[in-house]
Amino acid sequence: MKMKKINFDNKQTGNDYFDMVNLEDIIARKPKDHNQFDHHKISFYVIVIITQKEGKHNINYKDYTYKKGTVFTLRKGNTHKFFKSNAKGKFLVFTDDFVIRYSDKIASLKLLQLFNEMLSSPKLQLSNSDFIEVESLIHQLEKEYLNVNDNHSTEIIRSFIQVLIHKLFRLKSKDNVFLRNQNYHFKFLTLQKLIENECFESKKVTYYAKKMGVTARTLNNITQSVIGKTAKAFIDEIVIFQIKSLLINSQLSFTEVAYQAGFDDPTNFFKFFRKKTGLSPKQFKEKH
Repeated sequence: MKMKKINFDNKQTGNDYFDMVNLEDIIARKPKDHNQFDHHKISFYVIVIITQKEGKHNINYKDYTYKKGTVFTLRKGNTHKFFKSNAKGKFLVFTDDFVIRYSDKIASLKLLQLFNEMLSSPKLQLSNSDFIEVESLIHQLEKEYLNVNDNHSTEIIRSFIQVLIHKLFRLKSKDNVFLRNQNYHFKFLTLQKLIENECFESKKVTYYAKKMGVTARTLNNITQSVIGKTAKAFIDEIVIFQIKSLLINSQLSFTEVAYQAGFDDPTNFFKFFRKKTGLSPKQFKEKH
């Protein structure tokens, strides 16, 4: 069964750029077009703040536990699924145009970094004091969105979101040297997008170096500086994610997946996948 892609659709207020939804409401829903407890891909950005109790959430085929004060950041194109839980929380859902189009270069870069699971974990655990501060901001945003919602609300809501992004980025970057290092970040994001689009065409560093008009050594400098990995390791990481999506998202045989992923010999595909994940493609598909 093909994985459902969830587009931005605000049924609450009709707003076409932002929505705020309760976690408990999402879990209780019975959508007609998809199952929230199955993997689905999103076409927008999400900030999740857990306010009560505990549970589990899956992002890009990895399970994350959560509790009060946990924050998740998901970018457009991420895959996730819910698990049944009695936890409570807020989902802040917005389009990239809503924030990026009206941000300067530095603010846009921070958003792209904060939501990029290749740069840092999508999970952040707030301290009690940080949670109180973030929760206060969320309450103000919620009041503006649900109770006021006048001609000034768009800019006020956008401002609240930008403040929240800066606060979360500050907290994440305290323990992440790669987020603090600004060198190469735009080139890294360009490389990442290129690999995500063409990783089944080639898995060679020289291919992407030529595409970007730089040397293979420069690509290695970029990835080592930003994420502490070689360019080849970064390419392989994206290839594995794309293969996982293909395994979950299609009824292709494992041999057909191998060929579609750019492997001339299915045996090499099976060896590659097991080496990188510790599972065979069959074991991964059965697990998920």
